[in-house]
Amino acid sequence: MSRSLGRPVAALTLAAVLALAGCTGEQPAPAPSETADTSSGSSAPTDAATPSATSASAALVPGGSASENLPSFTQVVSTVWGGPEPVAGRAYIDALTAAGFDKGAMQVTPDESTIGNAAESIEFSVRLGDDCLVGQVGPSIGNPVTAVLPGLSSGGCLIGQTRPIDW
Repeated sequence: MSRSLGRPVAALTLAAVLALAGCTGEQPAPAPSETADTSSGSSAPTDAATPSATSASAALVPGGSASENLPSFTQVVSTVWGGPEPVAGRAYIDALTAAGFDKGAMQVTPDESTIGNAAESIEFSVRLGDDCLVGQVGPSIGNPVTAVLPGLSSGGCLIGQTRPIDW
């Protein structure tokens, strides 16, 4: 796959997976004004910019599943989105690491296009067991989106070009 097609393919794949996540028959995807019911293991995408009653106290569950850690992941994403660098991959990776997520289990897409323009959206993820916490932010998608998605057989979470997390 050419480098110029990697990010759009990854974004389209994520969008398709997020759209299909609501078609599992388990529960409908929550409306933007609702929060995800993580107690039932729902993997429906959440609008990370929407505060919830539990977001103020969401904490990492060490050794917990992706579903159990979605509230903490979503809270971190919301905090970074509201900060000075809302579309900077490093800001999300650093904040997730500070919250206790394993930096070695993370992936992030580039902040810039191959010609140096700001990315229309970026994706980042944390692999937890067989599942992944995936976030997508950027001016082209509106509010941040977070979801629990199945991990890839390759061991990662994101399809397409990612950048090294070498800081």
